[in-house]
Amino acid sequence: MQAQLKQLLPFLHDRNPQVRQVALDNLVGYTPKGSPYRDLFLEDVNTGGLQPKDSSVVRDLKLLCRDQMAIAHDAFKALINLSDSSLLASSLADPLFLGFLVSYIANPPSVLADLASMLLSNVTAFPLPANNLLSLEIPLFLLASSSIPYYPPSSRCTTSPYPEPYPEGAPTRVRALRVLVDAFVSAPEFPPLTVVEGRPPKPDAGRHRKGELHFLANVFANMSVISAGRSFFFTPTFPTPLPSPQTVTGDSTCVLEYPLSKLVPFIEHSDTMRRGGVISTIKNCAFYTAGHKVMLASDSELVSMPPDGLAAPGLGILPSLLLPLAGSEEFDLDETDMLPPALQFLPSTKVRDPDPIIRLALLETLLLLCTTRHGRACLRENGVYLIVRALHLVEQDERVSEHIVRLVNLLQREEETETEVDWEDVEGNASGPTKKSATVPQIDEDDGIIKI
Repeated sequence: MQAQLKQLLPFLHDRNPQVRQVALDNLVGYTPKGSPYRDLFLEDVNTGGLQPKDSSVVRDLKLLCRDQMAIAHDAFKALINLSDSSLLASSLADPLFLGFLVSYIANPPSVLADLASMLLSNVTAFPLPANNLLSLEIPLFLLASSSIPYYPPSSRCTTSPYPEPYPEGAPTRVRALRVLVDAFVSAPEFPPLTVVEGRPPKPDAGRHRKGELHFLANVFANMSVISAGRSFFFTPTFPTPLPSPQTVTGDSTCVLEYPLSKLVPFIEHSDTMRRGGVISTIKNCAFYTAGHKVMLASDSELVSMPPDGLAAPGLGILPSLLLPLAGSEEFDLDETDMLPPALQFLPSTKVRDPDPIIRLALLETLLLLCTTRHGRACLRENGVYLIVRALHLVEQDERVSEHIVRLVNLLQREEETETEVDWEDVEGNASGPTKKSATVPQIDEDDGIIKI
């Protein structure tokens, strides 16, 4: 059987598309982990030397991602299945291929953008592709259309059409992560987690992307594992990758924003993959204690971050972190006054986030915010203790309950010496920064960052 499958490999680059489709259709079923003859796709991979070369199979699969619909679909699927192997990390870290993936995802008409997002999620779980993505820039054309503001020419292929007329002039090179964040927040949304039962879902209005791009949340979680990735989310930028001349006129501080602020609204998203990846990204960023003031400051307050010193509105993240942990409990009036307005007088139909893993990640983020004296003071002033006390009475998950106790101990104790950071209070109580992929969440014990 293996010899028969091996005979199909040369047909992956046959000139006849029907031949390519038949060959790939017969091969893709052997690419998932644990499948028989899977080593056939990995045996020729060269991981040695300063410039490792692709095997012919991997090279063909990367090229077939640009082919006709059925062929490209199976090629993406095959690479997603194979991308859990560290043997392919260097091959999939190729800047040209990463540039294609980012451009394909960024182009709104791309039909298979969700598969490309899933592949990028798996690829960035490895250090080399993640670091390459951090430094990657892709070319963009600024378009006059309001629905499609820009076009990435590196995405051009059968399943990713180009605008007509084709833009003239030279494109501008833009950081790939900025483009991915913009694509993520502009993708079609499901309605957020309902606070009131029976509320009708909101229709997707004015959406123009083919893909939902939920797996990009895992990409951001993987990027925030790296120190430079966390710095990206705390570096003020313009709201769009290619700001128009009108955007940059006048006082530039009025239009800057932290990239992390764009992700905060999705903490309450209905899709578990999207909100889980976003919460993991925020948790990873909370390891950067210098960013706590930015995270806790209100969005009406301008906050600057060293070393650039550029000011942008704060994230006001605390209500967003607490709302999924809050139920329909009623508090005394004096206790209610301590809570942020978004958590006061919640309806009787308010439910907590049903996923214990997400509740745990939220509590770990609150624990990390307690590593600074400013963070502990802010959590105390905003009634965090009231929310977690009520959660503890109904919590069934043992790990979540343990983290509630640790958080309460930090919030209710008396401050002693004037310390800016009390890392020993939470060390070992909260998992480190987390990476995410399109498969099963796992903890990286070496650097403490979340991997999904």
